Amino acid sequence: MNPQIFANNDLWKLFMLLVNMVLFLVIITFMYLMLEDHINTFLNKPSYTEEQLEEMLLKRERQKRIERNDNWDLVERGIHLKTGLKADKNLSIVIAACTSCHSAKLITQNRATRAGWKNMIVWMQATQGLQDLGEQEPLILDYLATYYAPTKMGRRKNLDMAAIEWYILNVEE
Repeated sequence: MNPQIFANNDLWKLFMLLVNMVLFLVIITFMYLMLEDHINTFLNKPSYTEEQLEEMLLKRERQKRIERNDNWDLVERGIHLKTGLKADKNLSIVIAACTSCHSAKLITQNRATRAGWKNMIVWMQATQGLQDLGEQEPLILDYLATYYAPTKMGRRKNLDMAAIEWYILNVEE
C-alpha cells in the first residue's frame, strides 16, 4: 500500500470528522437559540410547598366559580348554567319571556306536550298577567315541546296486592 494514499485517507477522515463536529455544533447552537426561553423557564421554575399548591388550587377554583356566576351565557354539556335550561337557539327568548316572572326551575320540573305548554301559557295570560307573546310564542312552544315534553318513563307498575303472600311479623319473640 502506498503511504501517500494512506495519509490522504486519514486526512479525509479527519476533515470529515471536523466538518461533522462543526455541523453538529451549529445545529445545537441553533436549537438552543430557538428554545432558549423554554429552557430558561424550565430551569428557573419555582418550587412550591404542598400548602402553597393547595392554596393556588383553591384560589383558581374560587376564581372559576366567580367567573361562572358572572357569565350569563355560559353553557356546559348542553345546559345553560344560570338557569339549568337546555341550550338552544331559542333559549334567550325563553329566558326573557319566562324567567322574568318565575324561576327556570318551574320549567325544568314540568313536562307537557306542545298543547299542554300552550294551555299553561293561556292560563298564565288569563290569571297571572302574562302579556301576549306574539311572534315569539311558536318559538317558545317549539323549545318547550322539544326539551320538556313528557317522557315515556314513569312510575313503576302498581303492585298487585292480592297476589302478594303476606305474613305476620311476630315481634314478641
